[in-house]
Amino acid sequence: MTFPSLVGDAIGGALLLVGVVFLLGGTIGLIRLPDLYSRAHAASKCDTVGACSILAALLLLGAPGSAGLKIVLLALLVLASGPTTAHALARCAFRSGVAPVAKDGGEGP
Repeated sequence: MTFPSLVGDAIGGALLLVGVVFLLGGTIGLIRLPDLYSRAHAASKCDTVGACSILAALLLLGAPGSAGLKIVLLALLVLASGPTTAHALARCAFRSGVAPVAKDGGEGP
């Protein structure tokens, strides 16, 4: 094992750890946050960053040719679809009359 391989493995491991931490944060946000809008925010941001970090780690840790291309395409799909889906969900909920929770625990405007 050469030095660049050790560095690549360390960076890949760090990216995996970052991805797991963000996915865990998004999961906790889904459980703990009070309304649909906050939950959608937690899910879209944390899960997008977490999934892309894990995909970057997989790419770095040795995905051969066509598998690497598939990982890059999957990361682009996650980057495009996660926040877009959360935005569409929140917009549909707002137009349907779902009120956000106010700071005092009651319903917002």
